[in-house]
Amino acid sequence: MTLPADDRLIVALDVPNALAGLELAKTLGDAVSFYKIGLGMLTGGGLALANELKAEHGKRIFLDMKLFDIGATVEAAVRGLAQYDLDFLTVHGDPYVVQAAKQGAAGKDLKILAVTILTSLDRGDLDGALIKPGAVADLVVERAGRAFAAGADGAIASPQEAALIRALPEAAGKLIVTPGVRPTGAALGDQKRVETPAAAIAAGADHIVVGRPVWQAADPKAAALAIVRDLAGA
Repeated sequence: MTLPADDRLIVALDVPNALAGLELAKTLGDAVSFYKIGLGMLTGGGLALANELKAEHGKRIFLDMKLFDIGATVEAAVRGLAQYDLDFLTVHGDPYVVQAAKQGAAGKDLKILAVTILTSLDRGDLDGALIKPGAVADLVVERAGRAFAAGADGAIASPQEAALIRALPEAAGKLIVTPGVRPTGAALGDQKRVETPAAAIAAGADHIVVGRPVWQAADPKAAALAIVRDLAGA
């Protein structure tokens, strides 16, 4: 028996353009119900693809823009994006950015997710960016707590920090979405803080984001279904 799509799995459409994204979505069919469209596809028709997948195919959409600017600009950008009736939108987790984004999304169902520290970064990268000393996990948890206090609906963090964030009092009722998820045996790519799909869910994640292990697979639909089976046992 084929398992139904599990919206805890979000497949990242990190492909060159909307045509390639739509073709991949057709290939995955009913195996996937939730897609992430990121900044890399913005100039390749990403918003048009988001609208088509949402309106015509009934998919949920995570728009991963990681917005970061002065408050007024963030608010205006989110207000414009919120009109598309999408599901999730990322902004950087600085409290003033989160507050501005929530103001822009007022009256809409769009969930604002705060980026803590990118899952491709480690302590050496943070040192190079002049980020204050401390263990990466501690900084992620601190940023998540501040973002929740500022009104974020959820946080983006690696699976390795999901349990720590879930334990925060401020995390009650909040979403935790984890990129940096790799099925057993998959290449790590540019990710440095990773876990398997089932381990990420067990750690407290509500949704996992998987890209290359699905769309680079010889059989993308089979790869997605394998993850769904893994989640079913989580």
